[in-house]
Formats: sequence, C-alpha cells, structure tokens
Amino acid sequence: MEDGKARRRLKAIRTRGAAVLEQARRSIDIVSDGEQTRQHFENKQTVLIRDRYEASVPSVVGAVERKAPVFVEDAKFLRTLTDRQIKWTLPGPMTMVDTLHDGYYGSREKLAWEFATILNQKARELEAAGVDVIQFDEPAFNVFFDEVADWGVATLERACEGLKAETVAHICFGYGIKANNDWKATLGTQRRHYEKSFPLLQRSSIDTISLESHHSNVPLEVVELVRGKRVMLGAIDVANQQIETSEEVAETLRKALEYVDADKLIPSTNCGMAPFPRNVALAKLNALSAGAAVLREELVGAQV
Repeated sequence: MEDGKARRRLKAIRTRGAAVLEQARRSIDIVSDGEQTRQHFENKQTVLIRDRYEASVPSVVGAVERKAPVFVEDAKFLRTLTDRQIKWTLPGPMTMVDTLHDGYYGSREKLAWEFATILNQKARELEAAGVDVIQFDEPAFNVFFDEVADWGVATLERACEGLKAETVAHICFGYGIKANNDWKATLGTQRRHYEKSFPLLQRSSIDTISLESHHSNVPLEVVELVRGKRVMLGAIDVANQQIETSEEVAETLRKALEYVDADKLIPSTNCGMAPFPRNVALAKLNALSAGAAVLREELVGAQV
C-alpha cells in the first residue's frame, strides 16, 4: 500500500513538473499545476448538478470542519518549479454547495457561509506558501441568479477576506462535456447571463473577473459592466477541439479592448481543457500565447 502511494506521488510530481514546463515553453505568464492535486471523497450521493446533469458527489453528513491543510505542500512544491506567477484554483462557496449532497444543514446559504470560512483559511495558507493568484470557480453564478444576489457574492467575498494575493472570480458555462454543450445549445445566439452577476462583482472586493468569450455567444459589451476590474478573457474555445490561429486569438482580444483597459486585460484559456487530448490542449496554449504576442506588439507599436 505504501509503495503504491509512493509511486502515485512520484507520478503526480512528474506530471505537475511537465505541466509547468509546457506552460513555460509557451510563455504563459501565470502558471498552474492544472488542478492535479484536487481531492476526491468516498462518501457520495447522486445529485443533479446546476439543474443539468446527474453526478456522484460528496455527501455532507455532519457539521463541516477543516482538520488539516490540504494543498499547502503542493503549492510550496509548485512554487519551487517556476519563478513566474503561480495560480491556485479553488471551488467557490456557491459552486461547492451545488456540487454536493447536503444531508445535514438543509440550507444552501448556511452551508455556503461555512464553506466560505474554510476556503478563506485555505486561501490564506496558499498565499503564505507563495501563491500569487487565487481563483475561485463559480460556474453556479450563471444559473442561480437570485442566490448570487442574496448571498453568492457575499460568501465569495468572505472566502477572499484579508488576502493580499490577487483574487479571481471565474464564471463560465462549464467544461466542454456533452451535458454542458447540450445546455449551451439551448441558450440562443446571445448568452447574457453575466449581466446578472457582473454589476454585483464590479462593486465587490474581488480583484479580477474571468469569463468566456471566444466562440461563446457572450456579447463582449458585458465586460463593460466590470469596468475597473482586471479581466481574464477566454480567448480560446474550450468546448471545441479545433485549434485557433494566433490571429483569431488576437482579434478576440482586440475587440475586448473597447470595454477593458489594455493593462487590465489578461488573455486566458477561460475554463479548463481536461476533456481534450494532450496535443490539442498544448496547441491551444500555443495559439493563446501567440495571439497575445500579436496584440502586445501592436500595442507597443502604437505607443512609439
């Protein structure tokens, strides 16, 4: 058993090192380990996720508590692999509530506040371990609009409380899996969901807003609603294996500059590329980097 754990640990270390190396080769400025250390649970129930698809998820059977750090050593290891900025992603309070079975609290809001406090403890430890950017994933913000206004943004701010690291609210329409793609196909030619959450986030303490853009049917003018914030703009399509050209990426970024200042625009993959084959994911990273370089040269040239 111990030998098996050691082998798995060694494999994880090698894989994470490879992920960082591949990002560095492509001049990615903000590096992550690809969420390879996320934990899974044994006590599970099947629930409906975001009113869209069923999944086997952890079950809350008593008061939630945090017994020990989970990611600190992994974050410290990631810090040793690169001198670039490093980012760590955590699920936001609302999305945590929506991706588990509650057999104890009976209140999504109450449980979200409990998780927000625990997430804040985790985030402070990650910051102390050298993490520069802490991202909270909240795809549930694009579904449960009333709850976002009532307590979603407030619990997210609680999770970020007191942090000096850059904080990011990541709101997407989900990975490129069939259930998400089928749902997105029902949303019409314009997905204006961000109009519900962005005004609230613009007034919040969150530093940076992350959203879908390229091939998403999200009208870019919604970015104006978070004017003043830093914006991580999804400049590749994570739901399609077709590889973007550098010019396609650059054009997506150019259009965004009408609504966000250049020094606050961060070209991004938006959501994760876990469903993709490795060669596709790496090719899309190439396109992201090359497209950003095209726009950067244009902006520098315009200043000369």
